[in-house]
Amino acid sequence: MKKKYQYILPTILGFVLAVGIFIGGKLHFDDTPEKLFSTNSKKDKLNRLIDYIDYEYVDDIDTDSIVDVTVNNILGRLDPHSVYIPRSEMEEVSENMKGDFVGIGVSFYMYHDTITVIRTIKNGPSHKSGIKPGDRILIADQDTLFGRRIPNNEVVATLKGKIGTKVDLKVFRKQDNKTMNITVTRDRVPIRSVDSYYMLTRDMGYIKINRFAESTFDEFKDALRKLKLRGAEKLVLDLRDNPGGYLGIAEKLADEFLEDDKLILYTKNKKGRVKKAFATKKGDFEDKPVYVLINERSASASEIIAGALQDNDIGTIVGRRSFGKGLVQREMDLGDGSAVRLTVSRYYTPTGRSIQRSYKKGHKDYYQTFMERYRNGELTTVDSIKVADSLKFVTPKGKIVYGGGGIIPDVFVPIGNNEEEAVDSMDGAEFFSRFIFEHLETDRNRYSYLTKNEFLDEFRVDDILFDEFIQFVLNRKIKLDFYAQEDKIKDYLKANIAEQLFSPNLSAQIKGEHDTMLEKVKELDHAIFNNSDAGTAEFRD
Repeated sequence: MKKKYQYILPTILGFVLAVGIFIGGKLHFDDTPEKLFSTNSKKDKLNRLIDYIDYEYVDDIDTDSIVDVTVNNILGRLDPHSVYIPRSEMEEVSENMKGDFVGIGVSFYMYHDTITVIRTIKNGPSHKSGIKPGDRILIADQDTLFGRRIPNNEVVATLKGKIGTKVDLKVFRKQDNKTMNITVTRDRVPIRSVDSYYMLTRDMGYIKINRFAESTFDEFKDALRKLKLRGAEKLVLDLRDNPGGYLGIAEKLADEFLEDDKLILYTKNKKGRVKKAFATKKGDFEDKPVYVLINERSASASEIIAGALQDNDIGTIVGRRSFGKGLVQREMDLGDGSAVRLTVSRYYTPTGRSIQRSYKKGHKDYYQTFMERYRNGELTTVDSIKVADSLKFVTPKGKIVYGGGGIIPDVFVPIGNNEEEAVDSMDGAEFFSRFIFEHLETDRNRYSYLTKNEFLDEFRVDDILFDEFIQFVLNRKIKLDFYAQEDKIKDYLKANIAEQLFSPNLSAQIKGEHDTMLEKVKELDHAIFNNSDAGTAEFRD
């Protein structure tokens, strides 16, 4: 008889959710920064107070920290999405939204007090220099990087630098049992916002976007072009867990699906100034079926796209009600390397909907109200979603849609049970990735006989590897009925091997085999188009 465990989900799922919401609060802003230089008595009062503390207070005080606290307290009285970005975080935040950074192009784990390469960025500096997965980076420009627990940010700072500069690395390759000197020339390394793309069926492509950065539209266009060359006449746009990003990028992406002069959205500021954004003739996927996937962690720019398509009666929105963020931020420089992203307007979907949830009771209530969605049943049944008749809108073709708290999908797909969600959360928290990394470390040649296609078609995770993973997780004090989730866990193990040995696209394709939303899309597509041969594609990345 199988032993059942009660898995306490919030520890992992709550963490991933909180991070997503926090990032979402920092994203979704206008593209043009603005500085305000006016003076008045309120500003003079704050300046004088800081000066008094600097020059007269009995003890030495770090007034920079006082200013940070003051700024955060001020913003805390505004909406939940007006945020302060300290100088210490600006570089990382800017790189993330720019879509690249200057470095050597490796992802790594600290493994037994040594930096060990998980994989190199394809065609990046390290890849071109011959660094391979499993290599240990021991020394960088005479800085010792092993033998002690070095924080990841310190490692990254050591390996990053100005474009075109060189870093001399001493590298140990375990599989050859030799140490080498490798010089890597730093270059721009992309931070991908298109996680993956592949052919879901013979005529339907799939693209997953994790945020809307400067590079997102170009990445999307590149993925779409390749999928169209492989026969994609339909598209699944996966915006699940996407917290948003640049408003202008969302507008450009929505334009790909909308006909010329269709309204994408409009914004309104406190002075009543309205700014409208319309589609152009540039769209490459107009008049073709599109399915947009959203969930409770899809926010801001993700909601703009879902709302624009839904209100224009284009495509089908599939999933669960989105987060509900209808505010637009603008980044403003504070003069010392820090910045504030201040809410400057609200946005409205083409029918006139505001999907912003109320924050009148404060920030704490704002996020607690969001978490109530887990408790009130709206993630498991569409009938539990509360709507107000006063916020009812009608699309041009007569479809009823609602404002006030997110985009409600056209087709609802419930969340999985606790144990199914636990498997997804463990993947998000890199349990699978770390386990597979350590598994590969024991013998990196064990899969060398398989090509990518052979791995996809022929490789199966055996019971030995499955049992080793169970022990790995149990050692970290996590319990669930592993055997009830055996098929899904084995596919996730296979997917993580695929990602570390081959590509994120192959990994996503394998995970998609147990994705209930993708299964729903296939059902819908079959019902709508009576596509009898819309099974799994013979696509090879």
